[in-house]
Amino acid sequence: MGYALGIPVAAILAMLGLLHVAWACGLGRGALRLTIPEVGARPAFAPTPLITLAVAAGLFAGLAVVLGRLELWGDFLPRRLFGAATWALAAVFLLRAIGEFRLVGFFKRIRDTLFARWDTRLYSPLCLAIALALVGVALS
Repeated sequence: MGYALGIPVAAILAMLGLLHVAWACGLGRGALRLTIPEVGARPAFAPTPLITLAVAAGLFAGLAVVLGRLELWGDFLPRRLFGAATWALAAVFLLRAIGEFRLVGFFKRIRDTLFARWDTRLYSPLCLAIALALVGVALS
């Protein structure tokens, strides 16, 4: 079961990481309203390229954790490390799916923006699916 869940999650994390690298390089500026929460028709924050690269690094670190849990790399590291990190990663994605009760997640209050609609239909469900798959990987 670990590979059946872990490989797709690893692929998704890799694609999301690459997407963030592309955004940090300036590609896809037209999609800003799809990717940043809005308050009063204005972006709630303006991520810098450095912050966007930090998110990409976090996603690539998550990829490394999943691949390590699947024993595809990291033989020199304690196996327990990958198990604990997989649980932590699952918690991060679950918390993202739940949200901060204002702008993102299933329980957000602001729901009438383009980002909010995409968050409800794609981003939060994807985060929940990743979290549940990571639980399966952690248990395998």
